[in-house]
Amino acid sequence: MKERISFQELPQELFEGMNKSEMYLKSSGFDLKLLELVKYRVSQINGCAFCLDVHHKEAIHMGETELRLHSLAAWRDCPFYDESEKAAFAFAETLTNANKEEVSNEVYDNLLKHYTKEEIAILTLGITQINGWNRINKTFHTVPGLYEVGQYG
Repeated sequence: MKERISFQELPQELFEGMNKSEMYLKSSGFDLKLLELVKYRVSQINGCAFCLDVHHKEAIHMGETELRLHSLAAWRDCPFYDESEKAAFAFAETLTNANKEEVSNEVYDNLLKHYTKEEIAILTLGITQINGWNRINKTFHTVPGLYEVGQYG
């Protein structure tokens, strides 16, 4: 596929707006390694090759294992994700598929067992943010494989 619009061609304000949210997420105190896993899982669901490349590389850089990344699509059946991670993955899947289902009380109540309301708000922003990036990159056919860790801040 030929790239339709590069990051350099995006309106500067659009890129800055998206990056401002990313910088907030990074400085929020939320578990960044978990956030990378969530971004990777959402990118799997949305089929965004560019974002899979980015978040795979970032997660590995943060100390995540290949096994956990390769198994993320089957997280429910794997013993090496803890209950708080599983709660985040269930929420990410539900929110990503919001056109098919709403966030149930069961999913939300399970989040409350592991996260504060502030952390849930931050996680929600992270999930909506990666969904936005997935849609931007899929629309513009951003080329995967060229990303270097830390390239965008």
